[in-house]
Amino acid sequence: MATSGFADKVSFIWAVADQLRGDFKAHEYGQVVLPFLVLRRLECALEPTKPAVIARAQALAGKVDNIEPILQSVAGYKFYNTSPLDLTTLLNDPGNIAPNLRTYIAGYSPGAIEVLERYGFDEKITRLDAAGLLYQIVAKFADLDLSTTTVSNDAMGYIFEELLRRFSEMSNETAGEHFTPREVIRLMVNILFVEDDTALTGIKPIRTLYDPACGTGGMLTVAQEHLKDINPNAVLEVYGQELNPETWAICRSDLMIKGQDPNRIVYGNSLTDTDGYPGHHFDYMLANPPFGVDWKKYAAPIQTEAASRGFEGRYGPGLPRVSDGSLLFLLHMISKMKPVDDDPSTPDIIEGGTRLAIVFSGSPLFSGAAGGGESEIRRSVIENDLLEGIVALPDQMFYNTGISTYFWILTNRKTPDRVGKIALVDARDEFTKMRKSLGDKRKTISPAQIEDITRLYADAIELAELGEDTRVKVFDREAFGFQRVTVEQPLRRVWQVNDDTIAAASETKPMRTLLTPGKTPVDTAARQALHVAITTRLAQSLGQHYPTDKAAKAALFAGIDAAAPLIKAVLGALSVPDPDAPIITNRKGQPEPDPDLRDQENIPLPAGYLNTPPDHRPLLLQDQAEQYLADEIHPYLPEAWIDHTKTKIGYEIPFTRHFYTYTPPRPVAEIDAELMQIEAEIQQLLNGLVR
Repeated sequence: MATSGFADKVSFIWAVADQLRGDFKAHEYGQVVLPFLVLRRLECALEPTKPAVIARAQALAGKVDNIEPILQSVAGYKFYNTSPLDLTTLLNDPGNIAPNLRTYIAGYSPGAIEVLERYGFDEKITRLDAAGLLYQIVAKFADLDLSTTTVSNDAMGYIFEELLRRFSEMSNETAGEHFTPREVIRLMVNILFVEDDTALTGIKPIRTLYDPACGTGGMLTVAQEHLKDINPNAVLEVYGQELNPETWAICRSDLMIKGQDPNRIVYGNSLTDTDGYPGHHFDYMLANPPFGVDWKKYAAPIQTEAASRGFEGRYGPGLPRVSDGSLLFLLHMISKMKPVDDDPSTPDIIEGGTRLAIVFSGSPLFSGAAGGGESEIRRSVIENDLLEGIVALPDQMFYNTGISTYFWILTNRKTPDRVGKIALVDARDEFTKMRKSLGDKRKTISPAQIEDITRLYADAIELAELGEDTRVKVFDREAFGFQRVTVEQPLRRVWQVNDDTIAAASETKPMRTLLTPGKTPVDTAARQALHVAITTRLAQSLGQHYPTDKAAKAALFAGIDAAAPLIKAVLGALSVPDPDAPIITNRKGQPEPDPDLRDQENIPLPAGYLNTPPDHRPLLLQDQAEQYLADEIHPYLPEAWIDHTKTKIGYEIPFTRHFYTYTPPRPVAEIDAELMQIEAEIQQLLNGLVR
């Protein structure tokens, strides 16, 4: 079989998948073909050293407790196989191919076996055998030359990625759960590396990259490819963690067939105590975490960490609502940032530190009120000057959702011109329509558009200063913050006894409780007597007004032995607003606030607020709020005041508002003319029907 070329091998394997038609659903093809591909690649890679591995395993049997490192050394890989079987010899016994295949797989090292188990490969073997397809599939893959001399690790990676892409497109109803469009990843990686061109073109730079929700590993793969384009000698060590067992197996397989360390892909939930890299820090991070997915089922360990460790842990700034846990991934990634360690001898290169990019929906930009979890997370990110920029992507870019998406770029090593600044790039109109949609994906970003968006981001500061491109805006950090103040107005009430207020008083919980049978007849009788006494007094006072709570209490409850909560409930029901009534004051003579007239106002943070010493910030905010009160509120509500004890700081990023362009409505005459034309056309059509 002549399959030396990349396209030939992909076509051959794709044809093998086509044999599954009828016995497997289309979205299951990858679950069968990919593990077979992994199995064959491992087999071909191990073929030169396999006899030595088997001999060494037999010689050391029962003599060494931990034989795995020795056999890995002999094999020359992080995996090995001690079975004398292979896919070709399995064909010699067609009647026992299923049990023999399982025996052959059992000869692999534990890490390789775990990958195949996560694919659910054993169940697929059973189904293939029952359908009479197992022998054919094994024979096809046994004839596929995937030796390292024929197919390099890079080429093998491309083959795997291409098949993965095709299988994901076939099952586009679920592809978006684990497959980020490659053009989106390329754009993110471009921007992630854009500030580091000088550092990455050294003799042999070694960098680390981490994805806490790595899925099938697409982001890790594209990042490696891009760094190779920048510098073929550069080394990017990739690390990841994935919760879904099948996608974890795919990602780990990808590293295995590329000859990289598969142990760097950890299985489990990176947000809980199963974090695979506690205490580790990385040069770069990328993620497209699930958004709009609640985290209630694993909330307990997260809430425990937040409560017990505070800012010493990952979740000190706050926790988002359980309906969307995407911001938890951001906090997790921030905890893995490297500290900055500048070297004065290389002033144009910032040593240490981290750059990260993460995909979000629009919700993390603005969801949550001031003081709430989401706002506090944004506050921590912005006030610590970690947010470098946000890029808005076109809608309909992903396979399982048509909503608008954004990716945030964070770093703790901003260049001097970006310190204290946040860049917004509007790339929502930078797309190319696809000929054929894939699920909800109807748009793509061309290579030329990727370069253009990357340039916009890289030159954002200069472009914003010159005002040459409306797609770019740069703001000081304070532009996204505000203080939410509580505006109070004095309480003006009278206590009025009429049919409506008596009915309201009768429906209060303490009054209804009086009619509830007690534990003893005496208790019940006493309650009923108290109820009669109060309702009688209210009926006797029908039409009366009292200027104060104290006066109402004296008149209505004199001689009645009622508990304070009961009196408070009844008087509260009798209280009605009256703008002409005197102001109700407390014991200190200060006006009491009227809860019904209470309002909140958002006041933008003053310029330079975050450059002000923290001790001086409260006074700065208070002065600004009082000035706002005098200028904006007192002309309309002269008695209002601000309760500064209730002030909260909030942060939101109203991306769309900053790029909104007002379009004036069409002239009325033009609209009228168009309507008249339409009416005439309709009338003409109706006349035709009458004939």
